Amino acid sequence: MNLEKIQEMWEKDSQIDPDNLHDESLKIPQLHSKYYTVYNTTILLREKARENFNRVKLERYNYYTGKAPAEVYVEEPFPYKLRDKEALQRHLDADDKLNSIDLKIRYYDVMLKFLEEIIKTISNRTFQIKNAIEWHKFQAGFS
Repeated sequence: MNLEKIQEMWEKDSQIDPDNLHDESLKIPQLHSKYYTVYNTTILLREKARENFNRVKLERYNYYTGKAPAEVYVEEPFPYKLRDKEALQRHLDADDKLNSIDLKIRYYDVMLKFLEEIIKTISNRTFQIKNAIEWHKFQAGFS
C-alpha cells in the first residue's frame, strides 16, 4: 500500500451522500476499521524500516571505520582513512544505502500523518452527518 493508493481510497470514501445519511452513519465503523488497519500496518512497516536502518547504519559504520570483514572491501573498496567523528558522520550522512532507508522511513511518516488525519475526520463524521440532518430539518421548517 502506498500513499497514492490511500489517497485514491480516501477520495472515494470521504464522499457523504446527502440523500442517504442513515447509510453513511452506518458506514462509519467500517471506514474506521479499514483505515485503522492500514494505519497499524504502516506503523509496523515503519518500525521494520527503522530496524533495517539501524542494522545498515552499524554495517556502514564498520565499513567506514575499517572494521568490516575483508570481503566487504573486495566488493566495495574504501580508500580513505577516517580519523575524526565529523568525517565519519559526513560519510554516513551521504551514504546511499542509509539515505534510501531513511527516505522510506520519512515516506511512512507522511503516510501515517495522512492516515491520522483521515481517522480524525472519520471520528468527526457523526457530527457532520448530524449537522446535515439538522440543516434538512431547518429547510423543511422543523425546528
